[in-house]
Amino acid sequence: MFKEIISRLKQGYRTMEFPSSEIKLPHRFQGLPEVNPGAGMGGCAEYADVCPTGAIAAPEGKPVLDLGRCIFCGKCAKLYPRVFNFSREYKMAARKREDLFLRGEAFKRAATLDEAMKRLFGRSLKLRQVSAGGCGACEADCNVLQTLSFDLGRFGIQFTASPRHADGILITGPVTQNMKLALEKTYAAVPGPKIVIAAGACAISGGIYAGHPETAGIPAEIPVDLYIPGCPPHPLTILDGLLRLLGRIE
Repeated sequence: MFKEIISRLKQGYRTMEFPSSEIKLPHRFQGLPEVNPGAGMGGCAEYADVCPTGAIAAPEGKPVLDLGRCIFCGKCAKLYPRVFNFSREYKMAARKREDLFLRGEAFKRAATLDEAMKRLFGRSLKLRQVSAGGCGACEADCNVLQTLSFDLGRFGIQFTASPRHADGILITGPVTQNMKLALEKTYAAVPGPKIVIAAGACAISGGIYAGHPETAGIPAEIPVDLYIPGCPPHPLTILDGLLRLLGRIE
């Protein structure tokens, strides 16, 4: 018993301060992409062809990167560094799907819920996580938020086992045909008003599975309130998006 106590004292305080200007990200971390539309595109079609998920388009000869489709492989930045670059910015969540289309302008981060919803969920939010055919990566980064390092519960946000006890759902995975009905039933079981969060490229756009006959996507009748891009999204990206949605940070 004494050995455990001594070991715990040596470890010290392990929960990170958040938000903080001193957060250290892994050197391999690739954050919010930056698009330079005036860098001399050349052949627009070839830029689009390098992306494995079709996240790059060039309407009117200018590059547009769909953050909701991007899997952060970095291939575009390696081949065309003058046009595409991945920053160290982890704050990438957005309220609207169209805000995830990057055209070289300032990124519009997630806005807070309206006052009525903020009063309901601003201090306590319970979420039912739905793995709708995901590979496990997004699910793992949601789970790690509940560990000592991040301690999601200190912000009043928790994952619950039952949709009956939840205020909303957090969806990961491309929503396979086999999981579509389960997702619809889970959404219906959550009492209203409720929140829907799409986490990861697969949930937002289908990711690398987009267009596959077994990929259904989030049904149109399930409105999404927050989009958290990434493949998978970093735990800090998820945490930042949730707190911005609740008005805890701006």
